[in-house]
Amino acid sequence: MNVKAGFFKRLKALSLPQKKLFAIALCQRMLPNYQLFSDVCQFGNPAVLDTLLQLLWQSLYDNKLKLNIELQLAKLEENTPEPENFDVYGVYPALDAVVALSSLLGALESKIEDDIINISKLSSSTVANYIEAIAPEALTEQQLEDFVFAHEVMQEERELQESLLAIIEEQPQLNAEFIKELRKEIVAAGVSNIGITLN
Repeated sequence: MNVKAGFFKRLKALSLPQKKLFAIALCQRMLPNYQLFSDVCQFGNPAVLDTLLQLLWQSLYDNKLKLNIELQLAKLEENTPEPENFDVYGVYPALDAVVALSSLLGALESKIEDDIINISKLSSSTVANYIEAIAPEALTEQQLEDFVFAHEVMQEERELQESLLAIIEEQPQLNAEFIKELRKEIVAAGVSNIGITLN
């Protein structure tokens, strides 16, 4: 991904709580992809993902909250769609939403901070795959790449990640008010990384 110079360097420079906040915010944005797929295909329980996200947000400012990561991973596994069982494109962004949350939980358990950063790449790849799926046929590889990067949904994804990073960089000491406000804004926007809205 040809992101603005230094984007991942800046992301890596964040503290662990800041990285967690960044990743949780991106996971929150991917939730509508799962909710729509679940609704259309009658698969899975979006409330499992939603509840986990609420707990993750809360864990950023409530030190008493201890997540049972094993239990949460098991719940996610029960709600993970197998793409070969569905003939709709929506299974892929829905699967990515589960994978992002599972990756985040795994990273928190193993304390591997790079795995948290990878959620940024996963969100962008969900967007790239979506644009490829709606691209005109008969494009060369280079034309397809240009089409993906020029697409407004990809532009929006990059702008959002960039502005999210800038907001979090300005807040080295995370407090409950800031975290709750950020969550409220993302939930209120209600738009996923591929432009899905459930309103």
